Amino acid sequence: MPKAFDASNPPFDRLTPREIDTLREALDIGYYRPGDILVSAGAAAESLFVVIKGTIEEREGDELIALLGPNDSFDSRAIVQGASAHAFVAREETLVYLVPKELTLRFIRDNSRFGSFFYLDISRKLEAAARDEDERSAGSLMRTRVGDLFLHPAEFIDVSDTIETAGRRMRDVNSNTLLVRDGEKTGIVTGMNLSKAVVLHHMPINAPIGPVAHFDVVSVDEGDFVFQALLEMTKSNKRRVVVRRGEQFIGILEDIDLLGFLAGNTQVIAGRIDRAKSKADLVIAAREIAEQIRILRRQDVRAGVIAEIVSDLNRRLISKTFALIAPPDLRKRSCLIVMGSEGRSEQTVRTDQDNGLILAEPVDQAMLQGFRADFTAALEEFGFPPCPGDVMVRNPFWSRTIDEYVADFHRWVAAPDQNAAMNVAIFYDAAPVSGRADLLRKAKAALIESVRSERVYLARFANAIEAFETPIGLFNNLIAVEGALDLKKGGIFPIVHGVRSLALEHGLTETSTDDRIRRLVELNVLRESFARDLIESFHFLTGLRLDSQLAEQTGQGALVKPAALTSAERDLLRDAFKVVKQFRDFLRRHFNLGMF
Repeated sequence: MPKAFDASNPPFDRLTPREIDTLREALDIGYYRPGDILVSAGAAAESLFVVIKGTIEEREGDELIALLGPNDSFDSRAIVQGASAHAFVAREETLVYLVPKELTLRFIRDNSRFGSFFYLDISRKLEAAARDEDERSAGSLMRTRVGDLFLHPAEFIDVSDTIETAGRRMRDVNSNTLLVRDGEKTGIVTGMNLSKAVVLHHMPINAPIGPVAHFDVVSVDEGDFVFQALLEMTKSNKRRVVVRRGEQFIGILEDIDLLGFLAGNTQVIAGRIDRAKSKADLVIAAREIAEQIRILRRQDVRAGVIAEIVSDLNRRLISKTFALIAPPDLRKRSCLIVMGSEGRSEQTVRTDQDNGLILAEPVDQAMLQGFRADFTAALEEFGFPPCPGDVMVRNPFWSRTIDEYVADFHRWVAAPDQNAAMNVAIFYDAAPVSGRADLLRKAKAALIESVRSERVYLARFANAIEAFETPIGLFNNLIAVEGALDLKKGGIFPIVHGVRSLALEHGLTETSTDDRIRRLVELNVLRESFARDLIESFHFLTGLRLDSQLAEQTGQGALVKPAALTSAERDLLRDAFKVVKQFRDFLRRHFNLGMF
């Protein structure tokens, strides 16, 4: 068959040269007149269709779902599952390539990259694409498992054994760390713990090891990627993690061994922040956080993981700044919060400040005013520019008593305007950084109570998803403006705000978009399969945007040019935008947005 067949078009660009030759020999061409049905709803298909010229309507009953044009293929469901969910009808005279069903199924079976294209949900397709990228990546971080690193032995000692026994065992096994058994509990003890017990606390060497051990053990599986161990160390502020195989502990990974493997690392930065004695020390740490983003992305760490790591480091930095600058009385009587993407742990490249302060009761105004100015100036020095909307501690609106916040919540709902809706969104995403976290819990509970039963208000709140169009047309073509796409406006924002609206409606206290989606599944608000699509689409869009931001060396809303993407990336981008459109349709129905 025709040598003119374009094998560079997805998914055929994933075939090997030999498979392409086999495909070309097996291809046939079909001709269809307007109104001809190529595949009926509920029917099987004997061929995979690839449009050469003309237009195909994809229909669900009387509803037009999409128009398919040249290079579009259909219908994988009819091939893989034996029944099509939709009907495919020729709108005009149409020519198609016919790929035999048996050959398509063989390619799916033998070529995992080709097969991933035909998964029935975008989540599996995007996951497969990410795994494929991992395998091709030169970065060892993603390709290396925890079990491949040097591990110290998982040597156990009983909680009743003595300090002297523990020290001798460490010497015998040439390890500075032992695991401690206490019934069903497992703890950990280090050489430093022994030294402090004897030298600083004057404990006798024949004292039991139990009071010296720590039982807040953090563990990872030997099959986990190295970045997961790095993330666990950073989040828990631990210098070591226990490695398990199933339920069995098989070794201990020390930070020094992990750092020896990584070209760049976050644990060192976390340690630098914790040991900082001055703002000058924190300036260095802040610069290293920004550099770490680029290092981790070069090693193909996914954008969501980078966001978690960077958010944790930024919160440490902000918390330490609070400890250095805030007067002791203020620290005891307030809660420092971060908001926006920082509050959701979804910020990667540093943008502007989004922070606030909740006071338990009024404090000395001169003292508070001095702190506001000093704290904001310090963060600017660390590379956090002022927020254009002034959502910062220095703004008295965002650093006041809990009673004042709660009074405003009722006003935001009773007399809503554009700023009020934005304030609800900002505060609902808040997370505690330092001080009294109970103040934020109480404030959020009051906000949720004010909002969740107000159906009209919630609809107005959710209607913000209509502010920007999703840049994909009826033909599933990407609609670029001056050759570029704004992924934040067209895809990321509708997901984040749509999920935020549903979470607020149901009184959820989770802050991250991922966690909110999972809780919405538990509440039967979203179907599990669609939730997976939504999460993977969100991650894919976030990753593309991060790459563009790093390429342009900007933390702002970097644009993505479809022409600069690979054909596979463009295909996945179309799939992600289709999920965004489906989600927006769901929100329109759920909140009855047609009334606006």
